[in-house]
Amino acid sequence: MAGKRKNYSAEFKAKVALEAIRGEATVAELVAKHGVHQMVINTWKRQALEGMAGIFSGKAEANAAEKDSQIEKLHTKIGQLVVERDFLAKASGR
Repeated sequence: MAGKRKNYSAEFKAKVALEAIRGEATVAELVAKHGVHQMVINTWKRQALEGMAGIFSGKAEANAAEKDSQIEKLHTKIGQLVVERDFLAKASGR
């Protein structure tokens, strides 16, 4: 029987990754403190360090603008599909 996969909040991941980056405690101490596997802590630490470079390069802002644009397009498409659905439902006599 496989163990249940835990989902951690972004805040928790950031907190643990920051503790690992600071180096005030060893990874083994962080494992004991938070009950998270060392591989997970090392992954979060690596992701945090890679993410910081994106913040300073401006890529994060470009990604956010692109994401907003895609969300707007999707909302437009959803609206169009709702109108079509309502039209077809009315035309079919429902």
